[in-house]
Amino acid sequence: MIRSGSVFLASVFSASMAFAVGGGDSAPPATTPTSSECPRGTVWDDGRRACVSAQSSQLDEDQRYEAVRELAYAGQLDHALEVLDTMQAGDDRVLTYRGFIARQQGDWAQALAYYDDALRANPDNILARSYLGQGHVLQGDMQAAQGQLIEIRDRGGRDSWAEASLLRALRTGQTSNY
Repeated sequence: MIRSGSVFLASVFSASMAFAVGGGDSAPPATTPTSSECPRGTVWDDGRRACVSAQSSQLDEDQRYEAVRELAYAGQLDHALEVLDTMQAGDDRVLTYRGFIARQQGDWAQALAYYDDALRANPDNILARSYLGQGHVLQGDMQAAQGQLIEIRDRGGRDSWAEASLLRALRTGQTSNY
């Protein structure tokens, strides 16, 4: 049974259940030297204790995803795009990030295209569905946003960050910045 209102949201947000842009929980990303010290096109590598090229073979894709998430949260969208440029272009997570950044930059048409591409690559990408739904909220299309909420639930995303953030956007008009 679905709990309503703030009880539902509190239960969803209190658990570390799903993935906000690259992260394993619903908390905002921690600030690291990636967003505070590293020049554009580089990310912090804990192993080397230095900023390294985002193209470095020493970094794995998850490190790049975390860097993109942190940079997006810090508002360093151009830097985040440079890191995305080093990643596999057709990957649904990369397309989701590109959509998120385009939406944050106010380019809804481009964001929509990226989200559509991400969902063609992986229809079960509930994060892309959440961000797409949040974009629909910003555009005032609550019916389309509600449709994405239903898709999230139908695709196993019940009680996830993706569901909770879209539900919050539907209820309050506030969207997520990470």
